[in-house]
Amino acid sequence: MLNKVVLVTGGAKRVGATICRRLHAQGARLIVHYRSSLGEAKTLCDDLNRQRADSAALVQADLLDTELLPDLVAKAVDRFGELYALINNASSFFPTPMQQCTMDSWHDLVGSNLQAPLFLAQVAAPYLKAQHGCIVNIVDIHTERPLKNYVIYNAAKGGLVALTKSLAVELAPEVRVNGVAPGPILWPEDGEWSDESERQQIIASTLLKRCGEPEDIARTVQFLVADAPYITGQIVAVDGGRSIHL
Repeated sequence: MLNKVVLVTGGAKRVGATICRRLHAQGARLIVHYRSSLGEAKTLCDDLNRQRADSAALVQADLLDTELLPDLVAKAVDRFGELYALINNASSFFPTPMQQCTMDSWHDLVGSNLQAPLFLAQVAAPYLKAQHGCIVNIVDIHTERPLKNYVIYNAAKGGLVALTKSLAVELAPEVRVNGVAPGPILWPEDGEWSDESERQQIIASTLLKRCGEPEDIARTVQFLVADAPYITGQIVAVDGGRSIHL
């Protein structure tokens, strides 16, 4: 990973920030994308640059606006001169029961979880091919076993699984494309599943009987980026066995 340039969308906080820190610790140069979390993004970037000078930079964009995506990638490439890996981590997540689905929800959930990864990959592809790099998409175990009341989110992440495999075909042999499917790692910030009994029920459905940590996702991303030269088109579940025990 030494001096490899990696763009992480939604990299300012939560799992995205952990991925950034993990790859940076392995020697990567980071482009940290954020939409509105400027404070968290700046704190993270400043910390990474204190650890190793001129090793991290910020880019801001609303990924729902596809016209901004070429400029986002161009800024990343201009900053460090190349691009080795794209980590599509940014994601909207909120419930949409069947009778409450709206076009606004569709545009938000499909836009962040499926549309943006596609068009970012399209723009980034020439740079990734030049480096024989890779793409890692953060998907979800609920693409196979849908989460009740999350109709649009399930569909968007299911599309991202299909996109991951399709891009692996389209971008071969120069670029590898894989996905990571988290299980229970961090609880949502919006209060969903704030009830402790609900949380314990979810934890009990894992084979390992515990929540995972953001570091579990970050380690898997690192493996796919740095240590898996013969793996492409695959989805790795990091879920404590929940996806086979639901």
